[in-house]
Formats: sequence, structure tokens, C-alpha cells
Amino acid sequence: MREYLLVLFCTAAVTYLLTGPVRKFAIAAGAMPPVRARDVHREPTPRLGGIAMFGGLCAGILVASQLDNLGKVFSQGTDIRALLSGAGIMFLLGVLDDKWGVDALVKLGGQMIAAGVMVWQGVTVITLPVPGVGPVAVSPTQGMVISVTLVVVMVNAVNFIDGLDGLAGGMVCIAAMAFFLYSYRLWYGYTISDAAPAVLFSVLLIGMCLGFLAHNMHPARIFMGDSGSMMLGLMLAVAAISITGRVDPDLISSETGSQTATVHTLVPIYIPLLLPLTVIALPLADLLLAVVRRTWAGQSPFAADKRHLHHRLLQVGHSHSRAVLIMYFWAALIAFGSVAFSVTNTGRAVVLTLAGLCLVGMVVLLTPRFRPRAPRAVQSFVPPRYRRRQTGPMAELSAKDKQLLGEAGEDQGTGPATGSTAMGNRDAATGRR
Repeated sequence: MREYLLVLFCTAAVTYLLTGPVRKFAIAAGAMPPVRARDVHREPTPRLGGIAMFGGLCAGILVASQLDNLGKVFSQGTDIRALLSGAGIMFLLGVLDDKWGVDALVKLGGQMIAAGVMVWQGVTVITLPVPGVGPVAVSPTQGMVISVTLVVVMVNAVNFIDGLDGLAGGMVCIAAMAFFLYSYRLWYGYTISDAAPAVLFSVLLIGMCLGFLAHNMHPARIFMGDSGSMMLGLMLAVAAISITGRVDPDLISSETGSQTATVHTLVPIYIPLLLPLTVIALPLADLLLAVVRRTWAGQSPFAADKRHLHHRLLQVGHSHSRAVLIMYFWAALIAFGSVAFSVTNTGRAVVLTLAGLCLVGMVVLLTPRFRPRAPRAVQSFVPPRYRRRQTGPMAELSAKDKQLLGEAGEDQGTGPATGSTAMGNRDAATGRR
């Protein structure tokens, strides 16, 4: 675990330190597109944040290659090399799109090429675990189609939710944390070495997201752009593919002692790719709804609009920060709920807990205009939106207006002036009647 923490810290630190210079470079390079009608930010903001994230990825991989235990992952397979090649292609494609713009079909073709390069290097689904049947082998062609499809879907799902400050990075970070817990348990709990690459990929993803979120939370100073969002989606897909289809249920049966316990342990992947899909359930749902909505309206599925899930949260009255936190909550609930169901011996406690959290989430979701007010004793330490508002006729006036009214009243010697008195004094000073 210490080696993973070291890799995470180095990845996050390099990403954080590189983001500032990358922001200056993006401004100098003109990678600041004008605000569009579907955007929620008000001022042009530099992109190309994916450059810093790619630098953090390379730094984390370099550190991991020099460690004793993690260094073995590099010699046992080609997953790391395949990840770097695929992420590099996706990164370059994203940089071109952030600076000059790339046609949607060309972008889709580039995503398929990046996925194909990784499949060619061995990152592909070999078997699919089916309940009651066991692992079912797939042909190389079927494995390639499944792998490429998974990469393209995840890349576009993450890209679709990159619409609010900190939303895409935070949700991918939550997904990576859930995936880390699951793959780490398979590796160290059941000594399945095939899960080792997925553990490392998850740690790298967490570090990249945490380092960048420090600059990307509302109000964001820089956006990750397609160079970052597509790379994050690809890495999440690679982590899923590297573990799905390579876990032999017989190895877990030898540890658990029963086929029933094995099925329960493998719940997230016994239904093919269930866990990878649950960790991006909200982005995936947003992607499917957008495709159906645009196709039904006779538009291209790649046409941009302002009707994504995070846009709807803003439309019903939630603030920017609250909309992001609500998306975080539901993403964590789905992802960690799936992992918890495979860990606990009884699913009843998990179901009851998830039901209670869902109820809390629905209450928050349906009360967009509710803002808790802090006690008066601590109002000076909390943001202004959580302070109690003053009541009475003076409540609607700003501090400057109150000062002007006070000065007008002192000039008359009658104490603080009212709005009509101040208006009359102003008219008299300007010669108006």
C-alpha cells in the first residue's frame, strides 16, 4: 500500500505543479475558445489541462517502474505499454481539438484507432464470466469489438459530462477509487496477479484527478478540455478491460470454498463489465439520453446542446457547486454500492443503506432553493450565501446605500435618512424639482 500511496502522491503533485505553467501556455497559444450558448461559464477559460494530466501520468508510471513490487507489473505483461500508446494518441487528438477543433467523425475515428492500438498490444477481453456457466471464451474478433466499443463508450461518456467546473475530474476520481478497492481486493485478497495492472491504473487516475481538481473546482482557472477528458475515459476503460475476462473464478473458489461465495464475490464482473459500467452509470445514462434525444429530434447524435443532466440541475434552481456535489453523490452511491455488495456477506444491509442514502439524495435533489443558514456566532467564518439575511426595509439595501442614507440623515441633523429623504436631498443638490 505504501508504494501505491507514493505513486498517487507523485502523480498528483506533478499534475498540480504542471497545471499552472500549462494554463499560461494555453493562454499564450490562444486555446481559449469564446463562450458558447451551451456553456455555463461567463468568461473565456483556457483549456489544454490534459497536458498537465499526461505529465502526471508519465511521472507516476516512471516512479512505479522503479519500485520493488510495482516494478513487477511492467515485466509481467504489456498493459503499461499499451496504456501509454493509447493515452498518447488520445492526448494528441484532444490537443488538436482543444486548439483548432476536430470534426466529430474524425474524433470518433481517432478514438477507435487508439483503442485498436491497445487491442493489438494485448489489452482485450479474452473471456466473459457468465453466471452458472463460468468463463466463456470469445474469439479474437469478438474480443476486439467488445474492447473497442467499451473504450469508445467510456471516452465519450466522460467527455459528455465535462460541462461544469470539477465535474468530470471528480466523477472519474470517484469511479477510480471504487475500482481501486475492488481490484486491490482481488489482487491481495485472492492473490490474483492479473488484477495488478488495474490497481496501478486506478491509482494513476486518482492522482491525475486530484492534482488537477485543485485548479478546476468552481470557479475554474483552467479546463481539462478533450485532451484530458478523453484520456481519463480511455484509462478507465483500460482498467476495466485489463481485469474483466482475465479473472479465473476457480482461483477464487479455492479461497472461498464454495461456488456460491465465488459468485457473490464476482458480482460486479459476473455480469460482463457490470462494475466498469456502474462506476460511470451517470455519464453513460447522460450519453444514451443525449443520443436518443438528438436522434428523435432529427439532429446528429454529436450535435451539442444544453440539456445534459448537469444543465438540468442548474435549470431547476441548483447552484453550480451544489449541482456538482449532487452528481458526485449519486456517482459514489452507485459505484461504491456495487463494490460493497460484493464485499459483505449479506446484501440486505447494503440494500437498506443504499435505500436510505437514495432517500437523502432525492430530498436534496428536490429542494434546489433550500440554503442552510449558519448560526450568528459563526457567520463571519462561512461563505456569504450561508449567512442569515437581515430583515426589514434596510435589508434590501447594500452597504454603500446604507452609508449614503446615513450621511444624508446626519446632514439634516435628524438621524439616518429614509430612501425618500435621501432622494429629495439629492434632487435639491442637483437643482431638480
